[in-house]
Amino acid sequence: MLKLSQMTGVVVYAPKGSKGKAAGTYTRLGKVHLTVFAPSGTRVVGFLVSRPDVAGMVKRDDVFFALDAMAPVDGGVRATMGDESFDDAARRRLGLDWDSCIIWAGMDAKTTNGKILGYVNDAEFNTKTGEVTTFMVGDGSMAQQLVGSVVIPANMVRGYEKGYMLVAPEAAGMELSGGVAAKAGESYAKAKYEGKKAAAKAGKVAGEAVDAGSRALGKQLGRTKGMFSSFMDEFKKAQE
Repeated sequence: MLKLSQMTGVVVYAPKGSKGKAAGTYTRLGKVHLTVFAPSGTRVVGFLVSRPDVAGMVKRDDVFFALDAMAPVDGGVRATMGDESFDDAARRRLGLDWDSCIIWAGMDAKTTNGKILGYVNDAEFNTKTGEVTTFMVGDGSMAQQLVGSVVIPANMVRGYEKGYMLVAPEAAGMELSGGVAAKAGESYAKAKYEGKKAAAKAGKVAGEAVDAGSRALGKQLGRTKGMFSSFMDEFKKAQE
């Protein structure tokens, strides 16, 4: 099992496929910064990898890196399926409806009967299958650091709706990862959400920005497939 937070910042290496390059050699591609979930919302399918800016100034597009093409290597992880590890080739191979894929990190979570629980800050998943076992929900405050996040089993997730992760009403009664009783955890989540609205405007705005960008980013990636399909050509040219 692995957590999203453990993958953030991990270095990704891609194979050198140009002529004259030794087989089995790799070069640094970038670092993982977001995790992509299947439309069901309960299975990790891959990661978005940020690459260094060109000459330190020109922003480069993120690269989609499939989970099933990932293997550990000293200092990070490497791609194991060549071109099919990345972008359009990986999406086609996995049969992904890219427009419907979700980035949960930073998205607010609420029960189907409208109770706000905070926002998704982590999840634990099986590295072989991508299946999520639990999501962690909190508000990022000092209190959360002391008592932990609300831990929600993946089978309580009901899907995505208008910028929210929807979960079963029973999720409001789950215990905090720090061991606080379920009832106290519910009061904690409610109080901290109200506090975020009233006294932590900057934090709320930041949370909303990430939330608004989550689903929108997935849609944007789907609309701009061409930008991603050219990655391997660009990458190979750089290795010649």
